[in-house]
Amino acid sequence: QVQLVESGGGLVQPGGSLRLSCAASGFTFSTYTMSWYRQVPGKERELVGTISSFGRNTIYADSVKGRFTISRDNAKNTVSLQMNSLKPEDTAVYYCGARRAGKYDYWGQGTQVTVSS
Repeated sequence: QVQLVESGGGLVQPGGSLRLSCAASGFTFSTYTMSWYRQVPGKERELVGTISSFGRNTIYADSVKGRFTISRDNAKNTVSLQMNSLKPEDTAVYYCGARRAGKYDYWGQGTQVTVSS
């Protein structure tokens, strides 16, 4: 059974940090590009960043560049999103997705991140 399970969300004050994790199972994790997306109600899902299958390449949205870092551990089938200097506009549900051959095959259920004082 394929699963992507996000964890690590929560409430944090502006300027704070959170680390999200996504645990994968049921598929060959190391062959997939992994991405983090986020979504707020009423808006389209927004790409936060992407990491290549062996972690050599990363891409970030301009809005998070320099503050967020994606990493992965293929031995543990996990991908992480370290979020620093959080802003209220980072508030969203964060999802991890697994992509191969140009399409997303799997999604997690999402984890809520709220940045508020």
